[in-house]
Amino acid sequence: MSTAEFLFCSAEREAIAGLIAHALVPRAACTDVLRFVQAQRGFVSDQSLAEIAPLLGMSVAELDEVATFYNLIFRRPVGDSVLFLCNSVTCWMLGQPALETHLKKRLGITPGETSVDGKMTLLPIVCLGHCDHAPAVLLDGALHGDVDCNKLDELLSLEPV
Repeated sequence: MSTAEFLFCSAEREAIAGLIAHALVPRAACTDVLRFVQAQRGFVSDQSLAEIAPLLGMSVAELDEVATFYNLIFRRPVGDSVLFLCNSVTCWMLGQPALETHLKKRLGITPGETSVDGKMTLLPIVCLGHCDHAPAVLLDGALHGDVDCNKLDELLSLEPV
């Protein structure tokens, strides 16, 4: 791969090399590198995997297995904001279906989709570990519990229905 073909700029390549250097073995840094790439690019593209896998001593397929295992690593573009809607048994029993219905109506998307304007991606998540405050959501990395439709509208800065 010639320099012209690199996806990452020199500063990003240096940061990736630094993350790898701090690991006992290069492949041990794979999740840190994937998180860094996502922070820089918004998601981890196929081209990103192809460029960083050799640096980690991994095949692209092995790195993709890691990337797709973790539900907080995005392998395709997401919206400006990402809302994880917990669908654990506890959240489901305490109101998650009503929240999902509300979100479908308000945002015009179903779990796994991004709004047409690219502002919001709605993703299901198995458990956020906040069962004592179910139903729960994770919005742009911030955990919120005891969520009802009104609180959801407030979090998303939507006008009440």
